[in-house]
Amino acid sequence: MTQVSTAFLAEPELLEELDKRAKPVAVGHDRVLFHEGDSPTGVFIVKKGAARLTSHSAGEAILDFRAGAGSLLGVPAAIGTKAYSLTAEALEGAELSLVSCEDFVNLMQTEPNLSFQVLRVLAEEIRFARETLSQL
Repeated sequence: MTQVSTAFLAEPELLEELDKRAKPVAVGHDRVLFHEGDSPTGVFIVKKGAARLTSHSAGEAILDFRAGAGSLLGVPAAIGTKAYSLTAEALEGAELSLVSCEDFVNLMQTEPNLSFQVLRVLAEEIRFARETLSQL
């Protein structure tokens, strides 16, 4: 069963500022946004609906959960310029937008208050991952 996570939720102020820099993403039913191991293109914002996030090891899903409206996907990859560590797919009815890595990092460098809000999202994501892994 897929868990629903609130670990990726951003505060309204951060979502508003990111939305100013975002471009809509055309999504169909179960469209993959990024695969685990892909180079980052940016941070996806779930505006409506949900996205499914998974991680696999030896062909088996070790993480499988949903992120709902207000969630940010791909933050660690965008900041660290490392590959995405999860696979994300938009679920039916989802509406998403994308902030490029460059615009996302620029926002963090110029808006310290918003940077702190991004750190909160990252902290919750780490907490969620650790709790989930400890249950395996």
